[in-house]
Amino acid sequence: MRSRSNSGVRLDGYARLVQETILCHQNPVTGLLPASTQKKDAWVRDNVYSVLAVWGLGMAYRKNADRDEDKAKAYELEQSVVKLMQGLLQCMMRQVDKVERFKHTQSTKDCLHAKYNTPTCATVVRDDQWGHLQVDATSIYLLMLAQMTASGLRIISNLDEVAFIQNLVFYIEAAYKVADYGMWERGDKTNQGIPELNGSSVGMAKVQELHLLCIQRTCCLNYVLMHDYIDFVCMCVLQAALEAIDELDLFGAHGGPKSVIHVLPDEVEHCQSILSSMLPRASTSKEIDAGLLSVISFPAFAVEDTDLVTMTKSEIISKLQGRYGCCRFIRDGYLCPKEDPSRLHYDPAELKLFENIECEWPVFWTYLILDGIFTGDQVQVQEYREALEGVLIRGKNGIKLVPELYAVPRDKVQEEYNNPHSVDRVAMGQLPHMWGQSLYILGCLLAEGFLAPGEIDPLNRRFSTQFKPDVVVQVCVVAESEEIQEMLQDAGITVQKMSEVLPIRILPARILSHVYVRLGNSKKLNLSGRPYRHIGVLGTSKFYEIRNQSYIFTPQFLDQHHFYLALDNQMIVEMLRTELAYLSSCWRMTGRPTLTFPITSSMLAEDGDGIDSCILATLQKIQDGYFGGARVQMSDLASVQSTSFHTHLSFLDEENDDTLLGDEEVGDGYGEEYNTFGPSEDSEDVFDQYLTQLLHSTTTKRHLPPIQRGKHHIFSAEHTTRDILSYMAQVQGLNIPMSSMYLPVRPMKSQHRKSLNLLEAHHHQHGPHGKQAKIHSAPDLHLPQDSQGNTDFAALVRQLKECPTLQDQADILYILYVLKGADWLVELSGTGQGGISVRSLLEELYTQAGACKEWGLIRYISGILRKRVEVLAEACTDLISHHKQLTVGLPPEPRERVITVPLPPEELNTLIYEASGQDISVAVLTQEIMVYLAMYVRSQPALFGDMLRLRIGLIMQVMATELARSLHCSGEEASESLMSLSPFGMKNLLHHILSGKEFGVERSMRPIQSAATSPAISIHELGHTGATKTERTGIHKLKSEIKQIFSGGFSLSSNVTSPRSTRCSSPSTPSGMLSPVSTGLGEGQLHWEERQGQWLRRRRLDGAINRVPMGFYQKVWKILQKCHGLSMDGYVLPSSTTREMTAGEIKFAVQVESVLNHVPQPEYRQLLVETVMVLGLIADVDVDSIGGIIHVDRVLHLANDLFIADQKAHSAGDYFLEKDAATGICNFFYDSAPSGSYGTMTYLSKAAITYVQDFLPSSTCLMQ
Repeated sequence: MRSRSNSGVRLDGYARLVQETILCHQNPVTGLLPASTQKKDAWVRDNVYSVLAVWGLGMAYRKNADRDEDKAKAYELEQSVVKLMQGLLQCMMRQVDKVERFKHTQSTKDCLHAKYNTPTCATVVRDDQWGHLQVDATSIYLLMLAQMTASGLRIISNLDEVAFIQNLVFYIEAAYKVADYGMWERGDKTNQGIPELNGSSVGMAKVQELHLLCIQRTCCLNYVLMHDYIDFVCMCVLQAALEAIDELDLFGAHGGPKSVIHVLPDEVEHCQSILSSMLPRASTSKEIDAGLLSVISFPAFAVEDTDLVTMTKSEIISKLQGRYGCCRFIRDGYLCPKEDPSRLHYDPAELKLFENIECEWPVFWTYLILDGIFTGDQVQVQEYREALEGVLIRGKNGIKLVPELYAVPRDKVQEEYNNPHSVDRVAMGQLPHMWGQSLYILGCLLAEGFLAPGEIDPLNRRFSTQFKPDVVVQVCVVAESEEIQEMLQDAGITVQKMSEVLPIRILPARILSHVYVRLGNSKKLNLSGRPYRHIGVLGTSKFYEIRNQSYIFTPQFLDQHHFYLALDNQMIVEMLRTELAYLSSCWRMTGRPTLTFPITSSMLAEDGDGIDSCILATLQKIQDGYFGGARVQMSDLASVQSTSFHTHLSFLDEENDDTLLGDEEVGDGYGEEYNTFGPSEDSEDVFDQYLTQLLHSTTTKRHLPPIQRGKHHIFSAEHTTRDILSYMAQVQGLNIPMSSMYLPVRPMKSQHRKSLNLLEAHHHQHGPHGKQAKIHSAPDLHLPQDSQGNTDFAALVRQLKECPTLQDQADILYILYVLKGADWLVELSGTGQGGISVRSLLEELYTQAGACKEWGLIRYISGILRKRVEVLAEACTDLISHHKQLTVGLPPEPRERVITVPLPPEELNTLIYEASGQDISVAVLTQEIMVYLAMYVRSQPALFGDMLRLRIGLIMQVMATELARSLHCSGEEASESLMSLSPFGMKNLLHHILSGKEFGVERSMRPIQSAATSPAISIHELGHTGATKTERTGIHKLKSEIKQIFSGGFSLSSNVTSPRSTRCSSPSTPSGMLSPVSTGLGEGQLHWEERQGQWLRRRRLDGAINRVPMGFYQKVWKILQKCHGLSMDGYVLPSSTTREMTAGEIKFAVQVESVLNHVPQPEYRQLLVETVMVLGLIADVDVDSIGGIIHVDRVLHLANDLFIADQKAHSAGDYFLEKDAATGICNFFYDSAPSGSYGTMTYLSKAAITYVQDFLPSSTCLMQ
């Protein structure tokens, strides 16, 4: 026998340690590990972590073998790992029905269990008796399955298991929008059984179970606020798992195409963008969590930004590290001496008791040791190894044990409160803590050179933060027809026709969504495969090899069939720019991304004689090699095939033919352009027949009669389309209030307005018998009636043939749609000649309106047909995952509906239509704005930095307000103008409102198209070149207004700018302005709704989008610590909130917003925010209290009274003292700058000090 080397002896020592602390507990039948000797159940997460030391030790023995026995030991250890991983797989496969359901529902009742019976693999508690939804546990299993398989272990043994793993990928794909219980199994940190959307579920990590014996929701005030939040540790592990397992062969070296796992890259990038925007925050209720160590370093390596990794690690060390390890998060009550073990849940207000006495966990030092090894920081490794050695406990035979945690002794609590980290703590919980023990041993093996970092990271995830070269996006432009090809050739752009790219086939993105439904399909396991979902641009920018044939797919944003955004060529260019930038920054695969861009007939100019100028300019920029911040290369498909990424979809091979046809709803109709170069209908290949079935589209026949120009309108001029909407809502018996989308600038003259008046109509009452009376009820449309007095539908059909405009046709079809149903046959050719369904006629009219660019009509018809944006659910999820709440409908609640969690597409669509009342156009516009907000939150997150709740209804009000102000028109005209904006114009207007930039509105003198009924309006940014210096300071505008006052009124301008750029800066000094001279109402009177200044507009915009100053929520938290609460508009934010939440929690900010959002007037809301900021300055004074319940409204009105008193002292006239009737605040106070001797801050400061002066030291300030 050969003598044992020193390294062999040390390895044997670690083998004994592994055997006595981990493997001695492994069940011989299932291979599972119980959590401890006290807790016999097997947790998925704990099992995976606990076996890492066994895996590492097996590789160390194989690498450093001195003798044959070492190789045998290596095999034995490896098989122990395989047995445990297979045991976990068996546990999950027994719940295959849950995997299938969860893919569609994402319900906590349909998720895999978090723990199982160790000897039998059975479940141990019911679905509702534990916080089972812990996506990070499933993710860490998949991540380490991928790493272990790449290291050479054979864990998956047959194709049924491959199919199950593929479906587990689909299971976790939706996790970035799923609220779960996170790595600590508590969900929200209040331990009330409330799930959060966890960063550990989109990332990774956890210790073991906590006492969350049943899941229940409490009926406390905070329910809406605490419901479903995101914990980013889970999100990170999910992302890491998806990246690691993509294109991995689960059979290793012995596999083939059928055992390869496929992951759609866009799902991974969703997680990455969310993480980048939120770290170092861990979740809504946890401003920092030590579990993020597993995200930024081993095992997930999920964050690519080195600075973000450094910042997160620094936050954890500075806020959570103690003498014995790190506490998990601030105010963690688990096993601390103030925790009451007799109660299942905490009282929210008692969380303050846990601060500074949280238990400290040595396991986090093992993460820091591993982090130092992977980053090459030997000082960090040595520092934490020495620290960890000092807290290990010596067990039997002197073995070193990692305890679960260290707690403050019960009799030393007050001492620890007074001097944090001064008290000697005692070990509690599991001994050893198997998870921590495993990572400790793994760290020792790496630190002592038995293993190299690459051996436990064979997939090279540790290089995620390293520099990546620039990506060149290959753009392949193809022409739909020979005519278009010639037009492009004339413009100097050489492209191929679609039919010339064969044998490569070009198909729309929707086909790829259908194809991926087949992935993971298993009849034996009753698994349906991937749910039908949108495929992003990363997924469509690579070649697909199917049955030895190459396919490439066009981007989803070019699909015109489900929503109208792609009908606007400027919007197509905007989306192309966004997608190219996205590809350039997010592409992670080998090879270059390839974007296929077809030029179709819809991209022609108005006269059809050339390519639309915006499309042509875009193609010329792409030819130059740079567009939208991305490096691009224009080429033909055949040339870029060798430099592109290719994916082989083996699940569509011939042996799967029996699953392709006959069991799926198809027939979306993609247009003839795809059929001309697609598969032949005569092909015997089943996959070709399947594609033909998906592409099949009957040629659209024209059924609607042509419009009869010169004829009278079917309905009288006073009956607008909105009247028709109101009338039909009444016919349907809808008990929904007809709410106008007005901004409450003036006192409401009527509680019942036309549906689409986004603003209050600006007209004077002409006596007591004014026009208001007619809008208290839906107008009579005088529909044709038969002899019995019922609606004569045959006459309506005859009227349909005589309509002078497309709008009239739409109105009649809507009446038929409501009264007779979508499938009612309209007999346009006469009785008995066959009819066309109302739905088909509306679809045809939608196409005609699209060709004419009649955007208001397009939105109207889209609303009738209940069209839904393809990416609506994804847009909602993106916003919520970035910790933005949404509201749809008009304020206040309950009409305004709050969305705090991601919703399935149909449920979200239904909610939007319900919240919009009977106004279907508003419902469609709500979807559109939601999509634009999601685009901006991804591409320009800084726009949303100080916003938590995005109130889409209020945003629409502000958009209409800006149009009314700029165009000098009524609210109803502004609302119609808003609805008539092109998608690009709408997105542009939204961006200006979000950014606060100056912009102008230009209205042309004629409609866009000869058939159009709405004038063209464009929004453009104002720069220094757009106005003279005099105009920019507002003096020119002011002089003009003064002249108009004396001449008797305003004259409309075709090019007007936003008030912010045409208003002098300070209205607080009336002595410098002329008061209108007028003897009668309406005679030269300059009303506030016609002439508002810079600061009123700024406050209105900020209030509508809920923007607050930096540090605002921290100021509120500090104020609440020195009073009993803040009252705003009758709603109280109690001081007890600070005992539950810390100043940096998003959940606290959301609670503050919930109070502020009860204020209906956005400008009044902003003045309340300014008042709170002033109170925050007073709270900085070194006093214990500044009062009981502070009524912020009273402080604000006191400041307003002081302002008015000063104005009267300057002999201001009644015009300058006019108050807003809804709030009682002087209009000039609304429009005052914050700074200056007459600024709002001056008066607010005086009022605030007056209000709380009894609590301030006498020397604090001197009131002038």
